[in-house]
Amino acid sequence: MIHYLRSLMKKILSLSILSANLSNIHKEIKMLNNSKADCIHVDIMDSMFVPNISFGITVLKYVKKYAKKPLYLHLMILEPERYIQRIKKLGVDCIYVHYEACGRNLHRTISLIKETDIKAGVAINPHTPVNMLQNVIKELDIVLLMGVNPGFGGQEIIEHIYQKLYDTKDLILKKRSPALIEIDGGISWKNASYLLDKGADILTLGTTILGF
Repeated sequence: MIHYLRSLMKKILSLSILSANLSNIHKEIKMLNNSKADCIHVDIMDSMFVPNISFGITVLKYVKKYAKKPLYLHLMILEPERYIQRIKKLGVDCIYVHYEACGRNLHRTISLIKETDIKAGVAINPHTPVNMLQNVIKELDIVLLMGVNPGFGGQEIIEHIYQKLYDTKDLILKKRSPALIEIDGGISWKNASYLLDKGADILTLGTTILGF
């Protein structure tokens, strides 16, 4: 599927290691290094913001050691601003935080990320209106639209993501924001090309490619 998507895309293909075989993660990262993907997507979960635990800083250091492609780090954790400085030292290329996890600290957290010269992204859950980002959209590099409720791979895409993609594109144009639009979750053979046609700039795939 990677080669098929690459033939369709002049955009960005990101592969998530959430569904990778962790018993042989070095081999999985090597496979991603040799793939046509543009970057590696790493989900950090704390079991508080989402009902799952994934990778921590220690595993992230290991991934960084072997990854040859840019690392895009998706923080599905509460109070993500606590970890920005530690993550900066690892040399990741992009950090996403969740609107729902930041509360009143969203603008401050975005500023902390930008001060590190790392790309700043904000993720929003399926039922969070995109207009909640209107006051920060011009400061973002990426808006990440969750196509599923975050926490687990292998879910079907939630249908109203298509309308949300349109709304996000509209907001970006109205605010003259440089932000790209990324879709994460539920991407399959059936919907990938449609999402790209409707304005997605980045697709993140996990189970579709690495599922076990």
